[in-house]
Amino acid sequence: QVQLVESGGGLVQAGGSLRLSCAASGRAFSSYALAWFRQAPGSEREFVAAISWTSGRTYYADSVKGRFAISRDNAQNTMYLQMNSLKPEDTAVYYCGASRLVFNTNPTNYDYWGQGTQVTVSS
Repeated sequence: QVQLVESGGGLVQAGGSLRLSCAASGRAFSSYALAWFRQAPGSEREFVAAISWTSGRTYYADSVKGRFAISRDNAQNTMYLQMNSLKPEDTAVYYCGASRLVFNTNPTNYDYWGQGTQVTVSS
C-alpha cells in the first residue's frame, strides 16, 4: 500500500506562483514512480510532470515546460511541484499518483492517488 497526500493548492492571480507538495508513505512506496496530474471540470485527467525517485530525471508535459519544476526530497519522502507564471488554463485539481512504470503519462497505469488539491488561477 502507498499513501499520498497533496497540499499547497489555492487561489492565485495569473502570473503568480504556487508550490504543491505530495507526501508519500507506505511499505511499498520506494518501488513506485511518482508523478503529478491535473483534472479540470469536464476534462480527463492529464499528465503534468514526473520525476525518477532514484536518478532525479524529470519529464514534463509540453503545456507546462519552462513554467513548472518538479523535485523531490528523498529524506522527507516528499515530491514538489513549483508552478510559476500560472495561467487561467492551469486551473484544475492537481493529483499525485504512484505507478510501477517510470515517466508514464497514462493515468490508467497509476495504482495509487492522493485526494487532490485545488489550484485556481484568476485572470
